[in-house]
Amino acid sequence: MAKKTIADIDPHGKTVLMRVDFNVPQDEQLNITDDRRIRMALPSIKSVVDRGGKLVLMSHLGRPKGEGVEAKFSLAGAAKRLGELLEQDVAFASDTVGDDAQAKISGLADGGVVVLENLRFNAGEKSGCAEFAGKLAGWADIYVNDAFGTCHRTDASMVAVPEAMGGKPKVVGFLVAKEIQYLSETIETPARPFVAILGGAKVSDKINVINNLLGICDHVLIGGAMAYTFSLAKGGQVGDSLVEKDKVDLAKELLEKGGDKLVLPIDTHCGDAFSSDCNKQIVASGEIPDGWEGFDIGPKTAKMYSDLLATAKTVVWNGPMGVFEKPPFDEGTKQVAQAIASSEATSIIGGGDSAAAVEQLGFADQVTHVSTGGGASLAMLEGKAFAAVELLDDA
Repeated sequence: MAKKTIADIDPHGKTVLMRVDFNVPQDEQLNITDDRRIRMALPSIKSVVDRGGKLVLMSHLGRPKGEGVEAKFSLAGAAKRLGELLEQDVAFASDTVGDDAQAKISGLADGGVVVLENLRFNAGEKSGCAEFAGKLAGWADIYVNDAFGTCHRTDASMVAVPEAMGGKPKVVGFLVAKEIQYLSETIETPARPFVAILGGAKVSDKINVINNLLGICDHVLIGGAMAYTFSLAKGGQVGDSLVEKDKVDLAKELLEKGGDKLVLPIDTHCGDAFSSDCNKQIVASGEIPDGWEGFDIGPKTAKMYSDLLATAKTVVWNGPMGVFEKPPFDEGTKQVAQAIASSEATSIIGGGDSAAAVEQLGFADQVTHVSTGGGASLAMLEGKAFAAVELLDDA
C-alpha cells in the first residue's frame, strides 16, 4: 500500500487541494474544545505553504443534513484556529464550490491558504456526486489526502475527487502515510506476543475485527459492554446489563473459533443504577444479579489484563473497558491505559474513546501511536483496503 506522499511533489506556484479532517468538537458558543485534529494536519499544511504552494483545504464537520449552511457545523472556527496555529492569515470561503470559493481560490498568492466551507453542506459529498467532485478537482493541480479519519468512507472528497483529477498528481499527506504505515506494519509483521484489547458496547461493531485479529494475535482481550453478550453466550447471568441478544449465536461462534486466544473478564464491577452514586458491588463474571448492571471490568480482570499486556511486544487497543465517563467505572480503562503506557511494547491506540482516555490520563506521549481515526483504524484492523487510498499514486 506504499503511496507517494506530499514530500514527492513540488507544490511551488501550484494549487494544492487537500482533504483534511477538521471534524473537531465545539461547545455551544462554537468554541473549539479540542484542536488536536487541526494540529495533526499541520506538517502537511506547512509542507505546502513553506514551499510556495497555493493551498485549498476541504473537510467535513459533524453531520449536517446536506441542504445548505447550518451555522453550528460551519468550518469558520476551524479556519480561524488554523490561522492562529500557522501565525498567518487563512482565508475562509462561505461556500464549498460556489462564487466565494472561486473568488478566494483565484485570489490566493503562493504560500496562501483558504479553507472551504463544510463539504457536507452539499448533498453531493455523501452521494459521491461526480459533478460536485469535478468542480473541486477543476481548481486543483495536485490532490492530497491527509484525512485518515475518513479514509474508510467513499464520500466525493475521498474518492470521486481524486478520480476526477485524471492524470494529475494524487498523493497522501504525512498523517495518512504515518497512520497506514503504523497500522499495516503492526498487522502484517507484529513483534510477538501480539495482544489486542477491544472494548465498547456492541459485539456487532467489532465482529469483523475480532474475527480478523483472532487469526493474527496471540491474545484478544475483551472488555466493555460487549463482554456481557459473550457472557450470555456461555450461559452466564448478566442481570440488566446491556446485551445484544440477537448476537449471542455469533458470540458463541467467536468463542469456539477463539479458544484460549479469546480472553474474557473474570469479574465485573456492577451498579444498581446508571449513575456514579449508585450502589456498587463486584461479582464474578456470569453472576450478575437481577436489577444490577455491569459497568466495568472488575479488579481481578484488570490485573489479569495488565499482566498479559506487560508481556506483550505489540499492543493494539480499541474501545474502553467500562463506562469511562462515570467514575468509579473508569477504573478498568485507567488500569489498562496505565499497563499499556508502562509497557515497552509497540502500542497503537485506535482512535475514538480509547484515544480520548489516553489523552485525558496524560499517557499519550508514553504510547507509540494514537490514531486519529476510530472507524478507519477499525476498518484497517478488519483487514479492509481503502478505495480512497488505493486510487492514489503508487510510490
